[in-house]
Amino acid sequence: MKKLLLSLLMMLGGCAVAPPAGVIPITGFELDRYLGQWYEIARLDHSFERGLSQVNAHYSRRDDGGVKVLNRGYDDRAGVWKEAEGRAYFTGEPTVGSLKVSFFGPFYGGYHLIALDREQYSYAMISGPSRDYLWILARTRHLPPAVLENLVQQAKALGFATDALIRVKQDAA
Repeated sequence: MKKLLLSLLMMLGGCAVAPPAGVIPITGFELDRYLGQWYEIARLDHSFERGLSQVNAHYSRRDDGGVKVLNRGYDDRAGVWKEAEGRAYFTGEPTVGSLKVSFFGPFYGGYHLIALDREQYSYAMISGPSRDYLWILARTRHLPPAVLENLVQQAKALGFATDALIRVKQDAA
């Protein structure tokens, strides 16, 4: 019984798609401007990206109206590239930066844009379904220090553990 309850709780937790309490996804989002290549500048640690550098994501449209997500990172220890392909769908209106994303069959997690360079779409900050998940992305391999610090301060004000952020090595050509 305990095993079944634990499995059920893990499954429900793995399907959380709503943003954390008090974290509001951006409005006025334009998917077509967001599509393309992004580089991971900083993240909170989690098992599926642990030990990876040169992490990037490519977003493109799917035939079913969703978004194809291709994540790629270099495993420095093993000396190999790792890839994961997923799919994402808006959880509501497509002008609100709140999606659900899946890399594992029917299990979805939240993907919420909580900060975005609205003029150039040159950087973004994403929250998962809890404050344990945070990513800072950019169209280039590096962000100006003042921009990065501003995003970190925004995340800190929202209750994310910014002192635990990993600055992702992005030195590849």
